[in-house]
Amino acid sequence: QVQLVESGGGLVQPGGSLRLSCAASGFIFSHYRMSWYRQAPGKERELVATINNSGRSTTYEDPVKGRFTISRDAAKNTVYLQMNSLKPEDTAVYYCKAVRGSFEFWGQGTQVTVSS
Repeated sequence: QVQLVESGGGLVQPGGSLRLSCAASGFIFSHYRMSWYRQAPGKERELVATINNSGRSTTYEDPVKGRFTISRDAAKNTVYLQMNSLKPEDTAVYYCKAVRGSFEFWGQGTQVTVSS
């Protein structure tokens, strides 16, 4: 069955780095656009970054531009989010999403907490 499993979250100090991973299975990974979203307590889920199915095109939302990098490894069916210069306002549950046309799948999320 379709699975998206995020990992790599945790507690980090401001200015630190984390790399999130999202391992995909149960569908043809290379056919899907992949995105990372996040949801902070009391806030709506928001888009963070997107990578197209080939990996050649990426987009980022303004709050993370220049600090976060999305990438994908076709051989491992995995999408990554490298997060640098983390700020307390980056604290949230991070989710990955796979989209192809009207089909979309979500992972269960991984908690990222930025605090001293």
